[in-house]
Amino acid sequence: MPYSGKVFLFLGMDPAILLFIILLYFSVLLGIAFYTSRHSTNESFFIGNRNSKWGLVAFGMIGTSLSGMTFISVPGTVGRAGFDYFQVVIGYWLGYFVVAFILLPLYYKLKLTSIYTYLEGRLGATSYKTGALFFILSRTLGATLRLYLVIKVMEKFVLQEMGVPFELTAIIILALILLYTFRGGVKTIVWTDTLQTTFMLLALITCVGYIISHLHYDIGSAWSAMEQKGYTKIFRFDPKSPGFFLKQIAGGAFITIAMTGLDQEMMQKNISVSNLRDSRKNMLTLSFLQVFVVFIFLSLGGLLYLYGASKGGVFQMVMVNGREQLQFILAGKNIMGDDIFPVLAFHYMPPYISIIFIIGLISALFPSADGALTALTSSYCIDILGIRRKSGISEQQQKRIRLIVHNTFALVFLACVFIFRSIDNGSLIQVLLEVAGYTYGPLLALFAFGICTKRMVRNEFTPLVCIASPIACYILKHNDTAWLHGYTIGTELLIINALLTFLLLLLISKKGRASQNP
Repeated sequence: MPYSGKVFLFLGMDPAILLFIILLYFSVLLGIAFYTSRHSTNESFFIGNRNSKWGLVAFGMIGTSLSGMTFISVPGTVGRAGFDYFQVVIGYWLGYFVVAFILLPLYYKLKLTSIYTYLEGRLGATSYKTGALFFILSRTLGATLRLYLVIKVMEKFVLQEMGVPFELTAIIILALILLYTFRGGVKTIVWTDTLQTTFMLLALITCVGYIISHLHYDIGSAWSAMEQKGYTKIFRFDPKSPGFFLKQIAGGAFITIAMTGLDQEMMQKNISVSNLRDSRKNMLTLSFLQVFVVFIFLSLGGLLYLYGASKGGVFQMVMVNGREQLQFILAGKNIMGDDIFPVLAFHYMPPYISIIFIIGLISALFPSADGALTALTSSYCIDILGIRRKSGISEQQQKRIRLIVHNTFALVFLACVFIFRSIDNGSLIQVLLEVAGYTYGPLLALFAFGICTKRMVRNEFTPLVCIASPIACYILKHNDTAWLHGYTIGTELLIINALLTFLLLLLISKKGRASQNP
């Protein structure tokens, strides 16, 4: 029978022990931050003095690219859609090659600190600031969405039992992140991400091993059991479906190009590596590691549903907002996709797995926000305020401005987390991909226009174009089946948005080409 009382009693610990685990973990992060930030400068904060080790960066970036969204939401999608998400991951893998062989050489050739300064030299100041602002919007929404998911799980399954409200949980976690990122920046993040990725992967492997052992499977029989339930199905062949494999793969490739190759947070770590050759090795290593790790997370999802079924869980059609939906019912309750892992870990698994889940969850939490906070601070200071190009601003003044911006973004993160709490639909991985489709499309189009054409845009119209295209795509997305004869737009939303923006940029362009030197 599932435990119905306090979570902490089930775990065999009181709140003080859990708090000790969290504080111990945070103390290690703070120790790393203190060590790596010694003698740090603004150059250390922005690009880690360009001496990061590529292998360390590649491994740590797994945690950044996956984060809590993968840890919680990806396994939860398996019961409804099988390994459908792996189609997108194949696209991710292809996209990394574009980043490695087209974008990275450009960034190293121009010796960029902020990648968006390329747009200034190629298209002009207004296009440059427009691109930077779209990154700031995109990364703020993406990072806070990931952050919210993990805070929600911690609050719902752990801290609620201590009487700690969601709002206080969010404030404390962001305060902790501020403490270890405000000094060291990228130089610190490279090391803390490595630690956090290690713990997240250890939690993943341990949970997979426990379920296989508990259900008396070996790897082969576990795969067969998932296959019989239809959990391992990858490819969808209905062209009208949002899960059609060509749409998913193409969408995934462009998502990687936009969300990695055109994202200051991800590229900030790459260009902190001393040379292009090592940076490219970092990117290609990451591409293969991500495919492998996401496949294990999907396998974990299938195993979780098998484990849930062994505890009496069944799939049923239920009415949600007037529509029938397939839901997993366990102990008389509907278990939403994002909740399947924490529900089973806290209520149906032994204490050591619950503790490992908490550690993995915390490890997934911090990469969701620490690197984003650093990158957003860098982009706003460099691209919007221009503190590194203005004469007369001392190193100390730059540091003071940077700290103000850093703290301000933490408050913005907090506000966004509260907003996402009010609109949560229970499966946030799809929300993340849709948000990316709207916000990264104009950024992708600006870089594509600069790289693929020799034309100049009329800068005064660039912001209007970059706003009009997502609005048009939003209208199209919400009328797609009616207007497109049953066709449903999926991850290709990003491609449609970027293509429309590109065509509009052509309309406001003229012959001629600016210098590529920012």
